[in-house]
Amino acid sequence: MQDFIILYEVEIRVSVFGGIFFAMALWELVAPRRSLQVSKFVRWSSNIGILVINTIILRLAFPAAAIGVSVFAASHNWGLFNVLTWPIWVEVLLSVIVLDLVIYSQHVMFHAVPSLWRVHRIHHADVDFDVSTGVRFHPIEILLSMLIKMVAVCVLGAGPLAVIVFELLLNGTSMFNHGNVRLPQLIDKFVRLVLVTPDMHRVHHSLVVGETNSNFGFNLSCWDRVFGTYQAVPGAGHESMIVGLEAFRELRRQSLWDLLLMPLMDERGTYPFGRRESE
Repeated sequence: MQDFIILYEVEIRVSVFGGIFFAMALWELVAPRRSLQVSKFVRWSSNIGILVINTIILRLAFPAAAIGVSVFAASHNWGLFNVLTWPIWVEVLLSVIVLDLVIYSQHVMFHAVPSLWRVHRIHHADVDFDVSTGVRFHPIEILLSMLIKMVAVCVLGAGPLAVIVFELLLNGTSMFNHGNVRLPQLIDKFVRLVLVTPDMHRVHHSLVVGETNSNFGFNLSCWDRVFGTYQAVPGAGHESMIVGLEAFRELRRQSLWDLLLMPLMDERGTYPFGRRESE
């Protein structure tokens, strides 16, 4: 099984990503949660463009990615799961949980450290919220995230199966919880006991600073409750809440070029934890 995953990693990733993205895009088209403020062509050309750039950069910088690190760690007996004997299902389950906590912590860190917020804010500067927002990250953030993930994989000794399951879940749930879709209230209530739902994560993309600094989870919803960063609904309600950042609401700010240069722009605002505009 692990040899199959290593051999067909790219095909597995592309197939799962393409299937989920297409399904979410179709769902948004048939039953959108909110009306979009900006032309989808303008936003998607930039958001998909940065996804393509990120994919190329990642493959050039880390050809083997996290799976390659997993294989390397196993060959050198690095990490918890390479020292102790575990059933494969336990390894996969624990790896998903621990790696998801790492991603949650990383997300909080990117909001707390002003220099990292400069990089992360292109994700929040989207003035609409849909499946394409879930793939809109600056290349620097993608590279830093991969480095953090690779260190975590080494420490855990997570095998290729555990790594690919986690990454597929993370990518899939990111597209799901950024979807401009509506779940029936009762279903949303039960799903968000385990997974982050679109209504839960949309709060995180609010223009309101306190709401931006809440609901950091991408996959498992428990971390926000455990660490006190959970907010059930936006103050203005989902239909009336404003998505995006104060300083980046002009249409020209949504161009691919502006997204790539955004970390160099001065408008930090009050979004990083504990920061004031005058600092």
